[in-house]
Amino acid sequence: MTRAAFAAYRLAGVFGYPFLKPYVGWRVARGKEDRRRLKERYGIAGTTRPEPGPLVWIHAASVGESAAVAPMVRAIAADGLAVVMTTGTTTSAQFVEDRLADSVIHQYVPLDVRPAVRRFLDHWRPDLAIVAESEIWPLTIHELSARRIPQILVNARLSDRSFQRWKGRPRLAEALFEKFAQVIAQSDIDAERFRLLGAPAVTLAGNLKADAEPLPADPKALAELDAAIGLRPRFAAISTHPGEEEIVAEVHERLKGRHRGLLTLIVPRHVERGAVLAKTLSARGLVVRRRSLGELPDADTDVYLGDTMGELGVYLRLCEIAFIGKSITGQGGQNPIEAAMLSTGILSGRYVQNFRDSYQRLLRNGGARLVRDTDTLAAQLDGLLLDPMQRMAMAGAAMRSVGEMRGALERTLLALDPFLHPLRLSVSLERRGHVVAGR
Repeated sequence: MTRAAFAAYRLAGVFGYPFLKPYVGWRVARGKEDRRRLKERYGIAGTTRPEPGPLVWIHAASVGESAAVAPMVRAIAADGLAVVMTTGTTTSAQFVEDRLADSVIHQYVPLDVRPAVRRFLDHWRPDLAIVAESEIWPLTIHELSARRIPQILVNARLSDRSFQRWKGRPRLAEALFEKFAQVIAQSDIDAERFRLLGAPAVTLAGNLKADAEPLPADPKALAELDAAIGLRPRFAAISTHPGEEEIVAEVHERLKGRHRGLLTLIVPRHVERGAVLAKTLSARGLVVRRRSLGELPDADTDVYLGDTMGELGVYLRLCEIAFIGKSITGQGGQNPIEAAMLSTGILSGRYVQNFRDSYQRLLRNGGARLVRDTDTLAAQLDGLLLDPMQRMAMAGAAMRSVGEMRGALERTLLALDPFLHPLRLSVSLERRGHVVAGR
């Protein structure tokens, strides 16, 4: 059954390959692909491989994963190892360019079809493959295994939904997960899930996001927005999903009479929804300004829409309290560590199972509070806006929680050492050989 399932997946790739170009073109039209570098998605390298010496391939799908593994990437590159880092989005590519250009060669990840994966591996010839979080690509895993290239899953996690899906296909799951030389998990629950699915070697390290750098913020943009807002009371609703913006809008309507000048910042998870959201919120009688149009909030603005990419660090620094979405109308929650790291108290819905460990610690320390609906969100926010001491205590507890979560980077590098040490030794011997030959 496992062979049949994998054969069907591979066959779908073969027959679907001719149709990939229209699909990728559709993604280009939506701004999800870089038109200038489309060949990389088909495994055609955009640059040469560093020669000679070993090379580590590190993959992180999005900005969040890229930020989480960035300190690990720098540590590996600092040992003199060549690193090619792949990502799957234009925003994560920009992150790597901005933050890791001195440490890695960036490429877009090849599509999980045999021709693309083989071209990529033939060119780069990695000695080790490190994948972040939960990126499971069957053909890529199979090709790496066939070439005897060790593959490791770092900062690994499995959501409730993903675990149930894999558990329903136990043989296929085992056939894939047994190919990982090491799984370095975020939590006890994640570690146990990977073991149950057939991973032979599982280590617990914690969440690398707690060791990542705080989200950046352009000082000029931050100062400009802060000056425009002035002394007005404000809070942010970040990573919101459909339905949650309406809840936040109703909360704003209820509270603006009690908190004169209240400004609500809404940062949707998918910024392309900005125009639709602006129309919806304006129809309620709210005055809306949009960041993507270069607008600044004025004295009459009710809602400021942060519909831009890469500026979450700015929005969070403007507010002491943030509601984090995908937690009331959505399922699973969003990462709270980025907000907590910037001393921001957190309000969230109850559906945060994808970040269970982080929320448990934040709730225990008082850095986060859960709400059920519009009424409870309004009540919690009202109390916090009235009491600056409560806000300070909550923000401090959030920051303290992040401090308690740190240490994952050190544990991850320790787990990686048996795989990295031979590569470092190879680099050292090559350098020694060059020195001897040059005498």
